[in-house]
Amino acid sequence: MNKNMTVEEGVKLEMYLQKKLHDDLKVQLRNRPDECAEIYKGGECLGVVSKNVEEGETSYSFEITILDIDLEEV
Repeated sequence: MNKNMTVEEGVKLEMYLQKKLHDDLKVQLRNRPDECAEIYKGGECLGVVSKNVEEGETSYSFEITILDIDLEEV
């Protein structure tokens, strides 16, 4: 099975994340073949969604990185 993220997967992930989290989220595939895509809200990259293929099953992991300086703004 192909570990690279397809455009179709990106569209489905975007629809899912908008439904579950916020309708302003956008999925942007990277310019190079990769197994992950970047998640944006407005112009800010919030994190990445990685594609995982194991034993014929596909899953996706959403990882957000929060810097300590970002918490100072709260």
